[in-house]
Amino acid sequence: MNFKNKAIVFIALLFLANINPAKADTTAQNATRYPDYAVEFVGKDKFEGFNRKMFAFNRKLNKYAIKPIHIVWASIMPKYGMDRIQSAYTNIEYPKRLVSTLLQRDFKATGHETLRFITNSTIGLAGMYDPASRFFKLEPLKEDVAQGLAKCKIKQGPYLVLPFINSTTPRALLGSLIECPLDASMYIGSPITALVKAGLLVNRTSYAQPMIKLVESSFADPYDIAKKIYGLERYIKENNYDRKEVLELALKECAKLIKDEKKNESIDIKDQKQEQTTNNLIVDDAIKGYAWFDEAKEDDLNLADNKLIPDIILENFNPQCPVTDAMRTALFSEKNMNNSIWSELSVWNRCFEKKVKTSSVNVTEGKDNYTFRYLLQKKKSSPLVILYPSIGEGVTSHHSLVFAKIFYDQGYSVIIQGSHFHWEFAKSLPDGYAPGNPEIDSIHLRKITKKIIDKLEDKYECNFTDRVVLGTSFGAFATLFVADLESKENTLNITKYISINPPIELLYAVNVIDKNNDIASNNPVDIKKRVAIGASKIIQLYEERNKNKEDFKLETLPFSEDEARLITCFVLRQKLSDLVFTLKNTSQTKRTDIYNSINNISYLDYAKEYMLKNNIETMEELNRRASLYSINEYLKNNRNYKIFHSLDDYLVNDKQLKDLKELSGSSLVLFDRGSHLGHLYRKEFREALINEIKLEKNYTIASKETR
Repeated sequence: MNFKNKAIVFIALLFLANINPAKADTTAQNATRYPDYAVEFVGKDKFEGFNRKMFAFNRKLNKYAIKPIHIVWASIMPKYGMDRIQSAYTNIEYPKRLVSTLLQRDFKATGHETLRFITNSTIGLAGMYDPASRFFKLEPLKEDVAQGLAKCKIKQGPYLVLPFINSTTPRALLGSLIECPLDASMYIGSPITALVKAGLLVNRTSYAQPMIKLVESSFADPYDIAKKIYGLERYIKENNYDRKEVLELALKECAKLIKDEKKNESIDIKDQKQEQTTNNLIVDDAIKGYAWFDEAKEDDLNLADNKLIPDIILENFNPQCPVTDAMRTALFSEKNMNNSIWSELSVWNRCFEKKVKTSSVNVTEGKDNYTFRYLLQKKKSSPLVILYPSIGEGVTSHHSLVFAKIFYDQGYSVIIQGSHFHWEFAKSLPDGYAPGNPEIDSIHLRKITKKIIDKLEDKYECNFTDRVVLGTSFGAFATLFVADLESKENTLNITKYISINPPIELLYAVNVIDKNNDIASNNPVDIKKRVAIGASKIIQLYEERNKNKEDFKLETLPFSEDEARLITCFVLRQKLSDLVFTLKNTSQTKRTDIYNSINNISYLDYAKEYMLKNNIETMEELNRRASLYSINEYLKNNRNYKIFHSLDDYLVNDKQLKDLKELSGSSLVLFDRGSHLGHLYRKEFREALINEIKLEKNYTIASKETR
């Protein structure tokens, strides 16, 4: 028995006293305003101090020992070969899936797995291929013995991190112990077999590296997010929410709902949006909306019966609800962006993302460097685009990479910056600085962008020509504030600003986000189940898209409004959590109760605690200054910008959009659908964007067309 199996036996026996088969697992409940999903899914972290030390040890072990082995392996074996080996390995794990389904008394699944094993072992050449799925629609089930133990009412036990094992529990360890004799390779001992087993282990574990990279590079506290991911994944598996029928049923239900709504469609899209936001929104008196002028001049607006008319119609969009429609932003992608015969770990992988380089600049002496990414054209003095992503996104943002590919294909060099509402941005700036106030953030953003451009021009001895800044959501908001600063003092030589779905009044948008958070959090019944099913659908859709890249089409998302709120809130809460964790200067290696505090903070609480400074004393003043109304002179008098927005964006209201149209005129392009960034994947948006960035256009810096 190898070291890992001995460790599993020891730890499993050590914790058997804590396992009570007579009682169902009960999860520790948190008394915080917003759910702590780490507690919800794995319970109270009884051994956090030990676990964090082991987690830090495993990170170093992976960085200096395990990952280099994976890189070598992935550079020897093409991705196709790795996938075939992994498929064969999965096939010979049939005994553990058989035991799992028997323990669950799921005899239909037992028969399903048996048929798959026989089919793939014969026609599929020992499991290297999967004809069971391709020809007989026998989709794989992701079963392990720990699932069976859960069905047998064996308690989960405390969360643990052990050497070589980043996340586990006593029940999972016991499941692994039972699986040991089910591994056929254990009964054959020879040097050749040992090499084969080592190769299988390296191949199998290499698939975890992308997730490890994501966790370590994207989150302020990798330990906490790893705990959440593990707990959520186990809960999904142990309740069989990863079965394909969960997704198929949801797609059918959503399609039927849309069909029924079309029959009874009598409410104008604007009224629908208004009902989803303003009518249900209990707004703080200080942030009801700052009116720059009392009445819109209808002669100058694109209005019909006092309603805005869209400039671009998204055909066959099939709207669901604004929050769900906004999730369609996940469909934003670019063909052939990451195609390669090699794994992403391989040194030979030269897909688009691998071409993007990483560098950094120092912003504040004695503080962490600010990381950015870039990709230059062969002709170094080419047009340049600078990307400001959505709230809380880092430099590895998927959207930023897609935009980078679009611009690069049009002949632009690319600089990718992280969001200014991101923990890495805060760590690069002086102590005591908290992002959020656009007036101050834009000053720092402009300074950082200038440092990055100067560094690249010095390094490559070039001078970028046409320069474009593109921002999405919160980054779009910052883009316009940077544009206002540049109109007064030109330091960046920007020729065009593109702003996609910016909030118009920041605190109004914050209130909507908090409202959605409260709706989701104030309904605790089955919240674990609701979150898990929503997450499972996302995972399955992602897998389906990767499996059928060319044929993948989806015009209806399989999420109810409740699920959409939960998923959106989970993401936004995590971004706020990362930032507050950083601002409080919390150590990642010491036991802390910081999350009890973090999970009681709303976005509006953050604004009151961190943004009421720098000569801003009241929420009324903050609301006025943190809105596009505060840069109205720039918006009225300049036409070197373009704003893309949606009539049903749930983070703005009708009045705000009409005001923005009055200020921006033809520089504002309105989509009839798409909610918040939910139109990015549509060809209509892509065509409109490319039309704006075509290089034959000759923009004049800070050109003015005062109406």
